Amino acid sequence: MNFFEHQDRAHRNTKKLVFLLLLAVLTLIAITVLLVLFLLSYGQVDAKQSDLLSQMVDTANLELVVAVGLGVLAVVSLGSLYKLSQLSAGGKVVAEAMGGRLLNINTRDADERKVLNVVEEMAIAGGTAVPPVYLMEDQSINAFAAGYKGQDAVIGITRGCIQLLNREELQGVIAHEFSHILHGDMRLNIRLVGILHGILIIGIAGYFLMRSAAFSGGSRRNNNGLPLLALGLGLMVIGYSGTFFGNLIKAAVSRQREFLADSSAVQYTRNPFGIAGALKKIGGHSYGSMLSNSHAPEFSHMFFGQGVSMALGSMMATHPPLEERIRRIEPNWNGQFPSVAGATHSASAHATASSEMASGFAQATPAAATANVNDTSAMECIGVLSEEHVAVAQQTLADIPAEIKAAAHEPFSARALVYCLLLDMHPGIRTTQLQKLQDKAHPATYQTVQKFEAQLSQLPRRFHLPLLDLCLPALKQQSDQQYQIFKRNMIILIRADQAVDIFEWALYRIVCHGLEPRKDSLSRYKLAETQGACQLLISVMARAGHNNESEAIQAYNSAATEAGMPSMGLLPSGQINLQLLDKALEQLNRLRPLEKPRLLKAMAASINHDGKVTPTEAELFRAIADSLDCPIPPLLEGQRLV
Repeated sequence: MNFFEHQDRAHRNTKKLVFLLLLAVLTLIAITVLLVLFLLSYGQVDAKQSDLLSQMVDTANLELVVAVGLGVLAVVSLGSLYKLSQLSAGGKVVAEAMGGRLLNINTRDADERKVLNVVEEMAIAGGTAVPPVYLMEDQSINAFAAGYKGQDAVIGITRGCIQLLNREELQGVIAHEFSHILHGDMRLNIRLVGILHGILIIGIAGYFLMRSAAFSGGSRRNNNGLPLLALGLGLMVIGYSGTFFGNLIKAAVSRQREFLADSSAVQYTRNPFGIAGALKKIGGHSYGSMLSNSHAPEFSHMFFGQGVSMALGSMMATHPPLEERIRRIEPNWNGQFPSVAGATHSASAHATASSEMASGFAQATPAAATANVNDTSAMECIGVLSEEHVAVAQQTLADIPAEIKAAAHEPFSARALVYCLLLDMHPGIRTTQLQKLQDKAHPATYQTVQKFEAQLSQLPRRFHLPLLDLCLPALKQQSDQQYQIFKRNMIILIRADQAVDIFEWALYRIVCHGLEPRKDSLSRYKLAETQGACQLLISVMARAGHNNESEAIQAYNSAATEAGMPSMGLLPSGQINLQLLDKALEQLNRLRPLEKPRLLKAMAASINHDGKVTPTEAELFRAIADSLDCPIPPLLEGQRLV
């Protein structure tokens, strides 16, 4: 199953969850109506000499059913919307609820540096933005990925995980979490939390009704309080029963996704012993993967390992048994868990981590980076990490000067690096840009621009997008006001020459997409419904790689045929407006998952028309794919696009 099939499955599973929610709400409405009819009828049976069932039938009317139904629907909907609004800011809300502390990207702590290094190399290898990392001060071995999309994703990890696992095992755990990010599991996880909270609200409402009836004292003086007490008890039973069955669904869905993430981690790292070793250490550790935070049950389906003990054992478990997960990865395992001591530092661990801090990563040779490329195209690598891409990421990050990498990890200097990437090579335009920046930017940021502008102008083009990915976690730490100033300054730099070139637009697009996650939507377009947007997008791609008009037309026609829209022609340069392109990408982002490959293949057909891929074309292709939520790993030497 490829990236787009995973995304399509996640989208269909989300629709199934909505359908199950509707069924659950209808069931809750039906049971609540019966409960209300029972309470209204019970006291009148003796007086009318009728049986209870007949009295309930007599009491029933359309107005009552509608009123109860709307009441239940309102409670569940408001409960779900309230929880989803709390989580709308993305994964950081989950991480903070779990007691996570955002790691300082420039930390000097060896363990913290180690996990940040692994996360950075995985992100660069996958062509995704580097997610912020949150540390939970818990001695257990566990981790999670949370968010709606890759743009607002975070990685959470326990202190025990980074101290007790070696780098190989830690890489397996992080690869497992990146699988959840790339396969769209996080969105499903967030919605499960919202759905279950809405159903739980029914039980909570019943609890407060019972308390109200009990403290009113009416039940001791007369029977007026009994119906309220009975209604509260009934709603508690209904609500908590609904939550119980909802948790059963959550557990079943989660277990299957964990198997997929385990196998993906092996595929990404080509090393089954990394993730298998981490699972074995969970089994041998006294704390295991159990988390002590009070919010752990709410987010239990998001964790790497079973985070909480569950009633009814395996039926309610959100994760498969450790033994089964290990044997799927390592069939010849002897069944023995290693003895794992408490989370302590060893001299060798410090030495290993210190060397990683100095060099960035375990070094990869260029030969290792391309040894297994074979005939796999870039399109086939979307959403799928590989050993080759990890090796290239390690080498890329090792080759970026240490001073620049350190600057990318701090908000003020990260802004300065982005400004430097936007500076024009023409001396006159560059001078104008620097003058405008001196007037508009923070003095400390401008000083950093002066410090790095010459060095970045010499930095090879292939490092620009990885450097941008490294900057994103620091840029996310800006306040809203700081971000608006930063965005305004980017626009000022881009417009300094009264024109917007493709690289400037691509860089601006990646930054905005990474820092301004769009709200998710269940509605999706077919490619045939977006032909105007496709025409604009393919026209931009054709003109970016071909200065000759006839070649641009031929490139456009190749792409249009691939997309199935040959009747629409190449747009004139004067009709290509990059603001309209932004709007077109917003629409195309909502294409059905299985429709997106056709669009990407159409763009690739335009690029491949002349048999070469220019840096501008590669950057534009990456920016557009990023805007479509289709992460493109770095192109390997000799690798074709499709």
